[in-house]
Amino acid sequence: MSGMNEPAQKLCRWLHEQLERLPLTKYPFSPSQLPRNGIYFFYERGETWGHDGSKPRIVRIGTHKSDNFRSRIKEHFLLDNKGMNFDSMKPAPKDRSIFRKNIGRALLRKRNSNYLRMWNIDFTPRRNREKYGHLRDIECEKEIERDITRTLRNRFTFRFIIVENETMRIGSKGLESRLIGTVSRCPLCKPTKNWLGNFSPKTEIRKSGLWQVQHLGSPTITEDEKDTIDDAIAKTRVRMSTNFLFT
Repeated sequence: MSGMNEPAQKLCRWLHEQLERLPLTKYPFSPSQLPRNGIYFFYERGETWGHDGSKPRIVRIGTHKSDNFRSRIKEHFLLDNKGMNFDSMKPAPKDRSIFRKNIGRALLRKRNSNYLRMWNIDFTPRRNREKYGHLRDIECEKEIERDITRTLRNRFTFRFIIVENETMRIGSKGLESRLIGTVSRCPLCKPTKNWLGNFSPKTEIRKSGLWQVQHLGSPTITEDEKDTIDDAIAKTRVRMSTNFLFT
């Protein structure tokens, strides 16, 4: 039986409850506590699920390409402060993490800042640095980046499951997309009125309550994928319960 035949809200509840078998990771933490391959699930202080009680709801789901799980989390939390050593001809941390970029967009819109247009430009490509670099306000960008870092470190926690197979994890047919589809389709898990994402210029973020725009319309997880998730959680629990540092 496919997950599409089971109500999204039932699947969403199941997913939240199963993930609670895993410990939460919060800042500060060491990258050695993280696997090299997996899927992460972010939670945000003040945001609760809509099923029963006040359990935290998932606000972002993500993965990565081969062996880069630690790098993605480090980029989100800016664990390497060298990332702040940028100038008009170097990309800022938000250009390495769409999660950071989306939080920055909401912060700028909340402040009615006219810098949002520049913030949206990706300065990773050299052509953009050469064309628009002289228009950048680096001090403004660094201030926003510091606010993003504080927000992530103070308000966000995450769980993860180990999934070694990249094809299984990523892409429109991967587990990541179906997990996102499951949570985004749930009619009960919606943002609170005080959620920072309500200030996002991205309609998809405001409506879904998730800090992302890709895969929101994907199908929900299937019965086979529920078994895969359950197995991944069990494997991850064993690895973490032994206080094993991932190598």
